[in-house]
Amino acid sequence: VQLQASGGGLVPAGGSLRLSCAASGRTFSSGAMGWFRQAPGKEREFVAAIPWSSIGTYYADSVKGRFTISTDNAKNTVYLQMNSLRPEDTAIYYCAAKTVGVLPARRIESYDYWGQGTQVTVSS
Repeated sequence: VQLQASGGGLVPAGGSLRLSCAASGRTFSSGAMGWFRQAPGKEREFVAAIPWSSIGTYYADSVKGRFTISTDNAKNTVYLQMNSLRPEDTAIYYCAAKTVGVLPARRIESYDYWGQGTQVTVSS
């Protein structure tokens, strides 16, 4: 299984970005996808997760109302629309996949596959 993340970049505070993560190597009909991020000097943290059924979404409190996670099952792709970006959103963003269920959505160890990460930088 390969996860290819893209869409990162440099944006001013208040701006928007859409991250994409294309999954390949197997058919994804169950399980879930998640986005995590890691800022310099900090631990990797949960951002958002969604099952491939798209029934239910999960967000970190820090991004709720600003970020939206979605999937395109036909393309085996998950998106993270990020609006009203803040300097504290600056981090490397990683997509991850799990093969069974979505819960626990926030636990890093519960994900089976990881992408390479894409840098998001928000200037103040």
